Amino acid sequence: MTTLSPTRPARGGTSRRSYSAIPGESPGTPPWRALKSLFLLICVLLVVLPFLAIISTSIASPDQITKAGGFVLWPDSPTFESYSALLSGGLVSQAMMVSVGVTVVGTALSLATSILLAYGLSRPGSFGHKPVLMLLLMSLLFVPGVIPTYLMVKQLGLINSYWSLILPTMVNAFNVIVLRSFFMSLPRELIDAARIDGASEWSILTKIVIPLSKASIGVIGLFYAVTYWNAFFNALLFMNDAAKWPMQLVLRTYVVNNASLSGGQLDVAAGVPVPPAQSLQAAILVLSIVPIVLVYPFVQRHMNKGVMIGAVKG
Repeated sequence: MTTLSPTRPARGGTSRRSYSAIPGESPGTPPWRALKSLFLLICVLLVVLPFLAIISTSIASPDQITKAGGFVLWPDSPTFESYSALLSGGLVSQAMMVSVGVTVVGTALSLATSILLAYGLSRPGSFGHKPVLMLLLMSLLFVPGVIPTYLMVKQLGLINSYWSLILPTMVNAFNVIVLRSFFMSLPRELIDAARIDGASEWSILTKIVIPLSKASIGVIGLFYAVTYWNAFFNALLFMNDAAKWPMQLVLRTYVVNNASLSGGQLDVAAGVPVPPAQSLQAAILVLSIVPIVLVYPFVQRHMNKGVMIGAVKG
């Protein structure tokens, strides 16, 4: 019988008790590693197979889609007729341009306002520091309802305007607090030295604080970009013209609500063949996720640093 024997602590060190491994029960044994690998493989397949099915269906031939009953795991003869029909200048093409424009402009404005607000709140002696911080924290607890938001947007004359997709969600209190926490963790001596040398607050922000905060700003920028790209509720409330719909509202209308995809508002160019509805729906899904998938690798190197903000002190 194998017994457990505690190891003797090193002389002068702290007493730490460790036990020898029991064969067959240690997490490092081959059977245990094989079980973990099998479990992870099943998880990966559950995540990858739906994406593979959507991409394969979007490029599969109409006959294969009909035989498969709507979803194809691997296309026999790939064709890009669905993408040609959607990007031929119809509603989906306009929606892509609207979503890209709203995401780029909204993310830039949100980052600018959040950085300025977070930097101001990170300076204890700034004007109105405590009242503004209290209002920011209160906005996390008390969220305005749909009707007050709609009435405010209507009173400002922003109905059916692209600004209605940006201004109501331009500043996120959680993102501002995260940036404020990171700005406050920067060495105070560095900022004081720059101030002694005659640097203004704008110079300190642009030449010291922002370069040292690229990781956190990159993560917050990704949060804002994903929020703007995936938003559809504001467009559902404020956009009456279908030509100004963003991509996610088109996705909801033609995929979730299963609206008619042939002709009508889809507005396929003349002479372009209309693929099956399943192929068009899958192609819209692919087009809605491709931009974020392409942007994420460029921000990934900042994610590992950004998500550790405030996790380690000292």
